[in-house]
Amino acid sequence: MSAPASFSRGKTTRAQIWTTVGFALLILVPSLLGFANKFREFILLYRGDVDGIFAITPIMNYLLASLGFFCLFFWAIYQGMFRDIEAPKYTMLENERRLDEEE
Repeated sequence: MSAPASFSRGKTTRAQIWTTVGFALLILVPSLLGFANKFREFILLYRGDVDGIFAITPIMNYLLASLGFFCLFFWAIYQGMFRDIEAPKYTMLENERRLDEEE
């Protein structure tokens, strides 16, 4: 199978970039606010209560998970994985066509 004629392989348009950024902000901003609020609660619990020492484990988990996410995110940017977000679907369709021709 080949890609439909209405799809042309090319650069990502400005509208696609702004749509992606808009959806990213729509999802990431509330997530960041929720994360920051929960992290603040753990810090306040740790500082304010003698028995709050248990909060160190979730605090470290949050920090390590965040660090891992940011390392992967910046690695993906450095590798150019966000330059052409349309290419993987065309690659998949080309591979499918090639595999169908081999059968």
